[in-house]
Amino acid sequence: MRYSPLKVDLIQGGKPFATFNDRQLFHLEHTHTKGENETEGAWEERFRSFTDSKPRGPQAISVDVTFHSVRHIYGLPERASSFSLKDTFEEGNPTSEPYRLYNLDVFEYDHDSPFGLYGSIPLLLAHRAGLTVGAFWLNGAEMFVDVSSERSGFLTGKHVVSRQSHWIAESGIVDFFFMPGPSPADVAMQYAQLTGTASLPPMFGISYHQCRWNYNDQEDVKLVDASFDEHDIPYDVIWLDIEHTDGKRYLTWDRHKFPEPKKMQQEIASKGRKMVTIVDPHIKRDKNYPVFKEAEKSGYFVKTKDKKDFDGWCWPGSSSYLDVMNPEIRQWWAKQLSEENYPESTTDLHIWNDMNEPSVFNGPEVTMPKDNLHFPNGSSGLPVEHRDVHNLYGLFYHAATAEGLKLRSEGKERTFVLSRAFFAGSQKYGAIWTGDNAANWDHLRVSVPMLLALSIAGISFSGADVGGFFGNPETDLLTRWYQLGTYYPFLRAHAHLETKRREPWLFGEPATSRIREALRERYALLPYLYTLFRWGNLTGQPIMRPLWYEFPNDSNVFDMDDAFMFGDSLLVYPVLEKDAESITARLPGTEPWYCAKTGSVHAPGTATVSVDMESIPVWLRGGTIVARKERPRRSSAQAALDPLTLVISLDRKGAASGDLYMDDGHSFDFDSGKYIHRKFSFKGQTLTNERFDGSSTWDMPTMIEKIVILGMKNKHLSAHLQDGTPLHVEQGPLIMAAGNPDVALIVRKPKLSASLDWTITFLSA
Repeated sequence: MRYSPLKVDLIQGGKPFATFNDRQLFHLEHTHTKGENETEGAWEERFRSFTDSKPRGPQAISVDVTFHSVRHIYGLPERASSFSLKDTFEEGNPTSEPYRLYNLDVFEYDHDSPFGLYGSIPLLLAHRAGLTVGAFWLNGAEMFVDVSSERSGFLTGKHVVSRQSHWIAESGIVDFFFMPGPSPADVAMQYAQLTGTASLPPMFGISYHQCRWNYNDQEDVKLVDASFDEHDIPYDVIWLDIEHTDGKRYLTWDRHKFPEPKKMQQEIASKGRKMVTIVDPHIKRDKNYPVFKEAEKSGYFVKTKDKKDFDGWCWPGSSSYLDVMNPEIRQWWAKQLSEENYPESTTDLHIWNDMNEPSVFNGPEVTMPKDNLHFPNGSSGLPVEHRDVHNLYGLFYHAATAEGLKLRSEGKERTFVLSRAFFAGSQKYGAIWTGDNAANWDHLRVSVPMLLALSIAGISFSGADVGGFFGNPETDLLTRWYQLGTYYPFLRAHAHLETKRREPWLFGEPATSRIREALRERYALLPYLYTLFRWGNLTGQPIMRPLWYEFPNDSNVFDMDDAFMFGDSLLVYPVLEKDAESITARLPGTEPWYCAKTGSVHAPGTATVSVDMESIPVWLRGGTIVARKERPRRSSAQAALDPLTLVISLDRKGAASGDLYMDDGHSFDFDSGKYIHRKFSFKGQTLTNERFDGSSTWDMPTMIEKIVILGMKNKHLSAHLQDGTPLHVEQGPLIMAAGNPDVALIVRKPKLSASLDWTITFLSA
């Protein structure tokens, strides 16, 4: 560190890899007195018909960070653009734009734009072979980040030698952090130590969710639920949008459409399923609405610059917004979600927070005026302008809602709350989705880089609306979206009010069968996925990972955003083009890859693979063990005690390893040791199951139904347990399907407990 001028270098091997204030762009506006600086816009700013009073004048702060010997940087969600961030500052291009971080309700967003969307995380990650580093500015005000490349004149004159970033915040403080890595996993853990790890969701939360704006009435809900069973398609959660309420008064029911809401929830719950209703932050200004009446009386609403309750326009019409910056108000809001205060609700009802940027239809840029006031310490405390905390509003509303559902069960049950707006730390409270996408191939394609950007920024429980929110997807597009959505951490289909109905069975055969198979694959992978979520809860590791996260030294994958790793074991190549007949896949690393459909082996490198509409290319990584549940069920709850299949994909040395985490899938009992965490390892033709750690105290009657081994060179083997008990071994396909070759060695019905230690030894027959 040097002080005059200020410069901070992070050094590895005697050379700097990141520098704060490298270009001396660290500037702070000093405190001004009105009249001292009369530059236009300094003390009052006009936007269309809106005026921002700016009572403290200019308050901007800027910093710069240079990442040395780096060509690729990532992060700054949320926006629809490439994963590896493009330069925003182009010489001679006056229309180039910086990346903007300002939570907004963006209608029908473009599929390729630096414009900010519903959430903001001021985090950049830089990666090169051998090193990953992160930079994070904890500041909730509006921010712009310019990204540029420093180039060498050597040879072509276009060789990138570093990436530069220039951050400008409208207000706030300098609270800047570096995560020095050096590995991607190290950066994820370091960032999680700052902002928190993702909460462990309940099992139903990571299953399939069915939603649209809106299911019309109670009979419609009953019919959709029954139709999933009729067509043998699994799902866990059905959702209700704003039309279920009494005049957009949240925590109410339209009793003409939903005359018996508690009975409706109970009928859904009887099949092991849940329901979600939407609860937005705008409160209808109605003296006869108890939520509004009590909040107004208590002074709980955000104020205007004149300290009057802010009145904005949203779905209910005239609305006010809770000042969730105040912990007292967050606690009050949490209590409104109790069964007593939310009439006809049950513990099987969960919540969706939409429009919490916050969206204000008649506000500047469809949001709240920046000179509105929050009182985080109550009305007697000092006010904070909305401009200072705008990007935090959605996070605090999300947090208060999650706390309400936790209080409802007296802290016993895990919660599910989906939010559209987010900030650093939102991962502690629930899931995030990418907002109002469109039913076209461009939005299918951009969902991958959008979710990768969220994932490396800690928001691991995230997804995009399957099928696209706006518009009507053609059958092939919807099929491809379900096939990709199978591997979204959060899987929900959703559609706009004016779209045609698109439940999976409405598209006829063969589309319905293809969608059914995609969703069944999701349910088969739930044991593996749940284990990934537990690791995220412990260490901050993402579920959906860029290829460089797992293969940090392969420069060929640094700019790839059309494929991803699903955890450490599955490589997913979605089909993102209409009428595609083949894809070219990069299979990184040095170990073999096994087709997840046929079990056929592929050497690392580049492969051109034919595709059809039945599935998308997915590979199992050599050296891994994946636990699955392969019995088709209607919901995850009905599969809770189903037996497991272990799929062992051997590496070049004939070894593999993996783990399995299990608990009751819904409560916080895992915090007191009531869980199972097992480690599976295959080495020297011996498969071992042992306890992963010594802190678990739980037993679960889950059995191993089948063991499938890929890559075993000698397939004429016998097997026995550690006590000498022989096991039946045979050759067979990875998956029972027409045309699949007998590439696997299979042990059927070994009658082994997943939660107990055991060893299987394989010998030449």
